[in-house]
Amino acid sequence: QVRLVESGGGMVQAGGSLRLSCAASGGTVSGYILGWFRQAPGKEREFVAEIRWSGGVQYNPDSVKGRFTISRDNAKNTVTLQMNSLNREDTAVYYCAARAYGYSSFDVWGQGTQVTVSS
Repeated sequence: QVRLVESGGGMVQAGGSLRLSCAASGGTVSGYILGWFRQAPGKEREFVAEIRWSGGVQYNPDSVKGRFTISRDNAKNTVTLQMNSLNREDTAVYYCAARAYGYSSFDVWGQGTQVTVSS
């Protein structure tokens, strides 16, 4: 069973950048699509971005707006989310997740990492 562990969260001022990383263990993620979600206080969890083994990506345009970049290192079993031009609305717990090809739902989740953007 694949396990995911996020790192890189913290506090940053508005306009700043953060880079989140997610390391997978317990197996290869070659058969998985990897993604990032976030959940802000009082809101439902929302999709941020996902990336395929081939490098194909999808973003949530409403939340990303060209500011975030997802990437993965298949050799290292890691996925990263580079976040630029952060604003207070980006404050949330960010989760790394994985779903197997052919499945529509993400069923492997990390514990989450807090990102707080201050004005």
